[in-house]
This record gives sequence, C-alpha cells and structure tokens, in this order.
Amino acid sequence: MRDLFNGFKEFIARGNVIDLAVGIAIGTAFTAVVAGLLNGIINPLIAAIFGQPDISGVGHFEINEAQFSIGEFLQAVLNFLIVAAAIYFLVVLPINKLKSLRKPAEEEAVEEALAEEVVLLTEIRDLLRVQAGAPSDAPSDARNN
Repeated sequence: MRDLFNGFKEFIARGNVIDLAVGIAIGTAFTAVVAGLLNGIINPLIAAIFGQPDISGVGHFEINEAQFSIGEFLQAVLNFLIVAAAIYFLVVLPINKLKSLRKPAEEEAVEEALAEEVVLLTEIRDLLRVQAGAPSDAPSDARNN
C-alpha cells in the first residue's frame, strides 16, 4: 500500500502533470475567447450575409423524412478553422518566435562545447602518438590509426 502512495506521489510531482493541468486551464480560458470571437463577430457577420444567426441553418433539406444539414457541417468546419487559426496566431507563432530568438545562444554553447571536445581529443591523440613513439607533430594518417 505504501508503494502505491509513493508511486502516486512521484506521478503528481512530475512536471508533466502540472503542465497538463495548466494546459487544461489555459485551454478552457482560450475556449471562452474563441467563443466570444464566434458569437460576437463571426456569427453576426454570417447573420448579416445569410439572414441566419449562423450557417448551421443554411442548406437544410429533407429526403424521405431524413434530415440533412450542410450548414451544420460547414459551421463545425468554420468553428474548427477559427479555433485552429486563433491557436496558431496567438500561441504557436509567438512561441516559435521566442524559440528562434533563444536558438542562436544555445547553438553557440553547443559549438563551444564541441570545440572544447575537439581540443581535448586532439591532445589525447597527440599523447597516444608520443607514447607509441611517433612524433606529435606528424601528420595524421587515418589508415595507420
């Protein structure tokens, strides 16, 4: 029983759970923003064009008592595209911009680390040559190493 609680404690302490909770909270708030955009701007614009409160009522017809509504599908597609565009322009694009600003500094740090490794490996190679009796300034020949 104690292992069960310890496992749960480790699970909760992971950053992923906290990130997920924050993501859900922000997603809920973002949904309200998108709903406001739809209800306050997009749907009234559609109402002005089509004479309907939204496009879900457009293209509604019946065949043999089966109800068809092209407008409901179009409304769902429109809602999806608006949500996707809002997420892209308000979340993804700014995050990518921030990452691109941080990237050069990270690349420089990696290049410096690689340069230090090359110097260290060169010193090791030269020491091994000296120990083998070859002069340290001899040109390296990959076939003999």
